[in-house]
Amino acid sequence: MDQGDELMQSIEGPLTRSAVFLVLRVADDGPGAAEAIRTVKEALAGLEDLVKTVAFREPRNRLSCTVGVGDRIWPQLMGAAKPAELHPFREIAGATHTAISTPGDLLFHIRADREDLVYEMERLLLRALGSSVETVDEVSGFRYFDARDLLGFVDGTANPVGPGLSESVLVGDEDPAFAGGSYVVVQKYLHDMDAWQRLTAEQQEAIMGRTKSDNVELDDAADDAQKAHKTLATIEDEQGEHDIARDNMPFARPGSGEFGTYFIGYSRHLWVIERMLERMFIGDPPGLHDRLLDFSTPATGTTFFVPSPALLAALEA
Repeated sequence: MDQGDELMQSIEGPLTRSAVFLVLRVADDGPGAAEAIRTVKEALAGLEDLVKTVAFREPRNRLSCTVGVGDRIWPQLMGAAKPAELHPFREIAGATHTAISTPGDLLFHIRADREDLVYEMERLLLRALGSSVETVDEVSGFRYFDARDLLGFVDGTANPVGPGLSESVLVGDEDPAFAGGSYVVVQKYLHDMDAWQRLTAEQQEAIMGRTKSDNVELDDAADDAQKAHKTLATIEDEQGEHDIARDNMPFARPGSGEFGTYFIGYSRHLWVIERMLERMFIGDPPGLHDRLLDFSTPATGTTFFVPSPALLAALEA
């Protein structure tokens, strides 16, 4: 693996201390539409060099940038053929809670162990894109103690490791034109911290399915009973368990009363994340939704496909 592969489209990259999640819309209508598309193509084709330029200053701090392309803009940027499962985020409406669908053409997941590197990468990227895009959503995340969310629980424990990581997140021979890429879903969840903190530690643990202090899994509930979050977010069928890679991060603006978790999940198959969300919002059995949603509300929901570095480089042609 060369340095470019490590810096670009680093779906399998390690957790970092800082990140920005940037969702953009491409200005592809009006008299300047063609120029906007050209500008975005040039920026994406040159992204690897831009990341190297910034990372060179502090190479030990693991700067990386992963870009995802949405269904709406895919034909104009990437060509007529699309990844087999790519489509807009599908709203999931349960009896009590809804996973909403929000717009977005490009996702930039910028990560590093230093916040200044993340900032510099985002600044130069937006300068390169210029007026060809507008910002839909921008969230700065931080690593909270020992990889905990703001609710106090360790996040990402179930991520695949070793050879299972690539197998779980990277498209393979089932869609050869897009092999090496990945589907990615993002949701910005806002927490009602006051309500959550009124619960006892035991009540919180029952909702999450893990102990709070030492992150040990609790026993699963009976098939017809209320299931914990960790159970509902686990997808199993006759082929076994289907993992995804999460790189969730907390974000907060305490002065504005905003506290949340930015969910980002990479998967070889989009249907795995969709089924996970269906189990959370509709319930399993239906009607017994994930009780975490009583305290954590999604404010966004968008789907993208992460092209392989080779596919991005081909935009130069």
